Amino acid sequence: MRGQCLCEAVSFEIVGATPKLYQCHCSLCRKQGGSTSNTATVVAAENFRWLSGEESISTFVKPTGFRSDFCSTCGSTVPNLLRNTPYVWVPSGMLEGTEKLEIAVHLYVGSRAAWDKTPLTGQLFETMPEMLAFIEMLHA
Repeated sequence: MRGQCLCEAVSFEIVGATPKLYQCHCSLCRKQGGSTSNTATVVAAENFRWLSGEESISTFVKPTGFRSDFCSTCGSTVPNLLRNTPYVWVPSGMLEGTEKLEIAVHLYVGSRAAWDKTPLTGQLFETMPEMLAFIEMLHA
């Protein structure tokens, strides 16, 4: 599966099976995505490859470690290494193709915006489960 930013400067591909998606409802992800949640997936770094535009990526990191990488031309949020793990965080809005994607996990549902009344399906977590268990849920 391939993906690219809005201006098409940054592009990448995921090889192998595409894992399920998750939505994070924390306030940081809402601000990053400008919506009720941030929808993404996590893939092993060995299954991720940049095709173009790595030099166009800018990074913002909060003191807490929250990281946001984005295309310096169009501002689209782009993939980044998931903290100190061998995984890459991939925002689902960049993904292309007709492959059916499924939202399997919702994180920080205890932090949902008061106006977010959308019914949620899949596994729901008030905060963040243990990282490896979370990644396994996406690859099940």
